Amino acid sequence: MIDFTNAIEEFNNYKGSEKKKTLIYNNKKYLVKFPDPIREKNRNISYINNAFSEYIGSNVFKIVGLDVQNTILGKYEYKGKEKIVCACEDFTDNDNILYEFENLVLSTNPDKKIETDLNDIMEVIEESKMINTEQTKQKFWDMFVIDSLIGNTDRHNGNWGFLLNKKTGKVKFSPIYDCGSAFNPMLEDKEIEEISEIELKNLVMNCYSCLKENGKKINYMTYIRQMKKEECNQAIKRLFLNINIDEINSFIENVEGMSKVRKNFYRIVIEKRYEILKEVYNNIK
Repeated sequence: MIDFTNAIEEFNNYKGSEKKKTLIYNNKKYLVKFPDPIREKNRNISYINNAFSEYIGSNVFKIVGLDVQNTILGKYEYKGKEKIVCACEDFTDNDNILYEFENLVLSTNPDKKIETDLNDIMEVIEESKMINTEQTKQKFWDMFVIDSLIGNTDRHNGNWGFLLNKKTGKVKFSPIYDCGSAFNPMLEDKEIEEISEIELKNLVMNCYSCLKENGKKINYMTYIRQMKKEECNQAIKRLFLNINIDEINSFIENVEGMSKVRKNFYRIVIEKRYEILKEVYNNIK
């Protein structure tokens, strides 16, 4: 596991609630995310497992073949304690600027404030003159399908977007980033050990997106099973054969610093969701 303790540190200007550092490693800039202190009352654990979620979630996207931020799992000694961190490579530079979707919302329709309603998001994508509408929709639904597989509950309007090349003026869908809310990171190992079969099934099935429809958060698996959104169906058709479940399981098994209990939990959850995607794929192919 890479030790980032002595990496060159720069001023940090990344947003978000987690503790972060901007570090230079092998001449590349990384946003390094630290374990996030628990803010909920009546919790026994001191930190959540967002570093594992970020690292594994990002690499599931990569295994499927989607453009995603490069991540490195490492360690960092802070105030005498060694912490597991996830270093996320910065894909922006002097020529390529990230504009998150919420910025596109403001420039497309300044009279309308939207949150994460699916219809509003599609309306902005269709109205904007700065992006390729059809390509953006495909990329969006590809992201939705894999977010459903890893159980990402926090894909809001501020953590996906577009890269603008200042030299060429070209805009493209940015690499996918910010997967730290995948795989139930708030669960500690002891809680995982005590999960019953019924509770496990509920965790798999009752995983909700930040996206809303008719004012309610979308349940990933229910929504996908309904097959009512053709763009979502097409994304499953595009992606399913690229979801190499054996490669994903092997990747999880080889993650350093993570308990066997958590590895097994991640594998079971992703396999069960994979079976649902398989069921849908066989119905629509």
